[in-house]
Amino acid sequence: MRALMVLTLVATMAVATHSLFGNAQQASGRHIYQQTCAPCHDAHSVPGENGPSLQGLFKKTFLPSGLPANERFVRQTILNGRNMMPAAASALTPQQLDDLVAYLHTI
Repeated sequence: MRALMVLTLVATMAVATHSLFGNAQQASGRHIYQQTCAPCHDAHSVPGENGPSLQGLFKKTFLPSGLPANERFVRQTILNGRNMMPAAASALTPQQLDDLVAYLHTI
């Protein structure tokens, strides 16, 4: 009986954590976003002063650059930079890039 209660508690905590943070990859991506991207790409970015808001990025047809809003071009932009945005290829590991893109799908 006690083992069942512990198992139920662990399962409840896992569901609550998933609900709050999506999953571990998205949680990691959120942290990377807050540290690396949010200073210029917050939800209330002012065009001309900061980078564009990334909210709903993958729900749009096109990126602000005019490129299709898909993972290929988002990854390319993150890694190589564009206009005022610096390249992040040397700052992110492949796993961090995957985590960041997973998080961008959620905002």
